[in-house]
Amino acid sequence: MMKAPFHVYSVLLLALAVSLTSCSQQNATTVLEGNAAELTYVAPGEYDEFYAFMSGGYSGQITAYGLPSGRLLKEIPVFSVYPENGYGFSEESKPMFNTSYGFVPWDDSHHIELSQTDGEFDGRWLFVNGNNTPRIARVDLTTFETVEILEIPDVAGLHCAPFITENSEYLVSGTRFSVPIPQADVPITSFKENFKGLINYVAVDQESGEMSLAFQIEMPGFNYDLARNGKGKSHGWSFLTTYNSEQAHTLLEVNASQKDKDLLAIIDWKKAEEYFKAGRGTERTTSYYHNQLDESSGIAASTEMTTTTILDPAELPDMVYFIPVPKSPHGCDIDPTGEYIVGNGKLSADMSIYSFDKLMATIEAKDFDGDINGIPILNYESGLHGILKKPGLGPLHTEFDGKGNAYTTFFISSEVVKWDVEKLEILDRQSTFYSPGHLTIPGGETKKPFGKYLVAMNKITKDRYLPTGPELAHSAQLFDITGDKMKLILDFPTKGEPHYAQAIPASMIQPNSKKFYAIEENTHPYASLGEGQAKVTREGNQVHVYMTAIRSHLAPDNIEGIQMGDEVYFHLTNLEQDWDVPHGFAVQGANNAELLVMPGQTKTLKWEPFRPGVFAFYCTDFCSALHQEMSGYVRVSPKGSDVELVWGLNDENKSAQTSR
Repeated sequence: MMKAPFHVYSVLLLALAVSLTSCSQQNATTVLEGNAAELTYVAPGEYDEFYAFMSGGYSGQITAYGLPSGRLLKEIPVFSVYPENGYGFSEESKPMFNTSYGFVPWDDSHHIELSQTDGEFDGRWLFVNGNNTPRIARVDLTTFETVEILEIPDVAGLHCAPFITENSEYLVSGTRFSVPIPQADVPITSFKENFKGLINYVAVDQESGEMSLAFQIEMPGFNYDLARNGKGKSHGWSFLTTYNSEQAHTLLEVNASQKDKDLLAIIDWKKAEEYFKAGRGTERTTSYYHNQLDESSGIAASTEMTTTTILDPAELPDMVYFIPVPKSPHGCDIDPTGEYIVGNGKLSADMSIYSFDKLMATIEAKDFDGDINGIPILNYESGLHGILKKPGLGPLHTEFDGKGNAYTTFFISSEVVKWDVEKLEILDRQSTFYSPGHLTIPGGETKKPFGKYLVAMNKITKDRYLPTGPELAHSAQLFDITGDKMKLILDFPTKGEPHYAQAIPASMIQPNSKKFYAIEENTHPYASLGEGQAKVTREGNQVHVYMTAIRSHLAPDNIEGIQMGDEVYFHLTNLEQDWDVPHGFAVQGANNAELLVMPGQTKTLKWEPFRPGVFAFYCTDFCSALHQEMSGYVRVSPKGSDVELVWGLNDENKSAQTSR
């Protein structure tokens, strides 16, 4: 009888696991009995205890949820244009999407990283990666707005990103898909000869949060999957899982799963920093973009960067090492003490836990089992703390509660397993519904986890919610982990496909939340800092409308003399100085988006008339009892018409300033 291919067995195993967990749906009610509703209830007018920030996956955005309620608080636009508020459509925000590939208005966001000080969350910034067009973004947590996006050059698929060091010195990332560096027209079959990977270190300014690409480390052409940086005793080291050590380039499902083990990369980043500062790297010409938003003007600027520094481990010793890890690994996680490193193999029945002290002793003793491209391979047994035997099927990710316990998701057996890190003993297991990927515990990757809740982010929803056609919302499940046993207390649907999340006490962010922008600090060149500054000007075929918004009218609200072929720029300044009173702006026939302008801000919508006539514009955000009256008209005449360009409010028309 012909033996079925390996990948067929994988699919059958997954299908069986999902089927079994679906059949055990009736058991979910027993898990949810008792005071689950009370544990997640947040009374009207009261606040959640934690913010949970989730990556949006293929939406390219970030979502902010409250815990324990599971309420969606905000979707933060990052890598994808967002018509709801004009992000990516307003003239000010368009430069945020510039890349070496041109204007790229979408991406696939995967991993969230909150800024840290001394290994603990500090509540200042939030970082996230763009997987497809390799980028890292920074969100300012006083405004919940994306203020910076940095492209990472010469990598393909920035899945392994943007993992932060203990004091936010660096964001560490690795290429998912190795490619020729620099790019070249070579046969794909020359993968082993011509394809390379890069590990990237992005420096973070400790005061402003501004990012800059410090250096890149050239690595063998593997797939670099996920990473963590050391903490405490292991601070100064990075640990990255890799798969496809076979260096296959087709049907990876089979051909990248041939070896019994893959490799965990271990990088002494302080040594790499020394080499970089000593000028031991090679500078190479390239192209990537750095996009930043100026808060006072609200205008983004885009700068092309043209050089990068490459460090070669073959020429720079004592910087990079490998150690074997169970085959096809995914997660890489480090306990709060910095001593234990968890390396999971998706296709392994066991989990390997490494000891940092033993790894350092192995390096000191030069206890190596050969090398790859000059990079030493540490002896596997010498670096192990131990092996967690048969914990479940398909281990993916691990976080910690600060009490000596670890929690790991198992994709195939659809469960979260609690285990003792020191003793390597299973303590508890609870079903999830279904097939969890990442999980998060508030502070679970830091030196001091808060350890109250666990959120499992599941990939398959099936029968958890009312059906919505073939595509269902993804499921997040909240567990109470304060007792010896985990208790499932809430299901809530999520936007996009959250890959990872981090949760932080609301008390670390809420007091610093910005309520409005001070109008006197607005430096936008087209701002109108009072209704008396409203006007219309013409510069050739460009018409600039200096418009103000305040409850409940726009000024001007009547404009005549626009001609076909004109480019009209509506610069709307929101004069409000009150919390939560944005104004919107839309004009009939606009083919981009609307604007949503926060109190004290100025934003610009470009409008190109499509036919002569009189067209309405209005405020899109319900702001007062007379919101419906907050509107106006713009008249468009044929090109060459003698209709004077005038503007007005309350029948007091004024001539525009014109220069041709």
